[in-house]
Amino acid sequence: MNIVYLEAERWLMGTERLGSKPGLEVVSRLLEMMGSPQESFRAIHVTGTNGKGSTAAMAASILSAAGHRVGLFTSPHLSTFRESIAVDGTPIPRERAASIIERIKPMTAEMEATPGLRHPTYFELLTAIAFEHFRHERVDLAVVEVGMGGRLDATNVINAPVSIITNVSLEHTRWLGSTVLEIAENKAGIIKQGGTLITATQDDSVYALLQRICAERNSRVFRVGSDITYEKEASGQKGQNFMVKGLRGSYDLFIPLLGDHQLLNASTAVGAVEALSLRDVSVPVQAYTEGLRRVRWPGRLEIVARNPTVVLDGAKDAEAARAAIDAVEQVFNPAHVVAVVSISSDKNIPAMMDQFARVADRFIATSHMIAGRAADPAIIAAEAERLSRPCEVVPDVGRAIEVAKELAGEEGIVLIIGSVFLVGEAREKLLGPPA
Repeated sequence: MNIVYLEAERWLMGTERLGSKPGLEVVSRLLEMMGSPQESFRAIHVTGTNGKGSTAAMAASILSAAGHRVGLFTSPHLSTFRESIAVDGTPIPRERAASIIERIKPMTAEMEATPGLRHPTYFELLTAIAFEHFRHERVDLAVVEVGMGGRLDATNVINAPVSIITNVSLEHTRWLGSTVLEIAENKAGIIKQGGTLITATQDDSVYALLQRICAERNSRVFRVGSDITYEKEASGQKGQNFMVKGLRGSYDLFIPLLGDHQLLNASTAVGAVEALSLRDVSVPVQAYTEGLRRVRWPGRLEIVARNPTVVLDGAKDAEAARAAIDAVEQVFNPAHVVAVVSISSDKNIPAMMDQFARVADRFIATSHMIAGRAADPAIIAAEAERLSRPCEVVPDVGRAIEVAKELAGEEGIVLIIGSVFLVGEAREKLLGPPA
């Protein structure tokens, strides 16, 4: 592998130590020094507590199928930061990433030495790299996922006539607010004057707040479940057939993603692309069908092996865990499930384990490789004991998978679930490193 790229990657990942620092001043200054690459494209901007990444991937796939050159920016990644930055489904090449990083490094040193500024954080740098790559690749549209919140997120510098707020629940309360409505108001910071908002919130109080904010900003708002509706027709382990009645028409669709929550996400993506199409962006009807048929979003109820069936899911919190387990119950025959679990230490571990125990008859507690983020496997084992499930502690992820496969037998299911970091590491163990 190119030594220049390895050094650039090491420098970038080293900035994770700077943590999270919400605010637009630093990223705006960095982008200005780079020549404002964010001004070269229009975007759909996506926030919410759950479903952001899947919804963004689906919207981008539809737009690509319509013949547009489309950038997609998502986070966190599974294996490499390059996955977070893609154009028409292709991650940023190593050489391009290294070139942009080498260009940025002296800028960050200058910023760090400037009174009133600071060194950009990892996410601010990743955002800048994405926008510069999109400009270089001459994308005309991008789908951009918020890192955290909305109003003060580094991505909130883009021209985004269409915004998505998938849903809102308690998360990142230290930064975003102590109540659901405070968090919703923060996320609503991505709604632009004269724009359009698509939301899938099922919380009427959140929707009322979003309606008020949209009225203040002369922005239209459409809600999945009333303005946009969908109906499942059939589902299996290869995907789901469903029908959507959107803002501009009705569509018979298929997605290769599992779970009822993905139908909600897909309907949200359809509504967002329709809203963009009302602004002179050409999207033929067949693009919705083709775009969703070929969408890929690894690590979300992804079947990666058979005999036994091995399923990966990066369920990041209790609500995501509930949606994942609902899907496992619907799609699989979960008579014998061994769950390999690692959960980040800042999550509600008891609530997540309650969901996993609905299908798992035994657990393997492990620890993903992101230092300082994974909960002690002993905590997971204690929760398994509370739930009257046998549990083995196997700290090494690769060995944990092998133990789980042995225990499951050819007819069982190995469910690798909990943290996206666990899923990324497990995916590499099972499928090999990314290209």
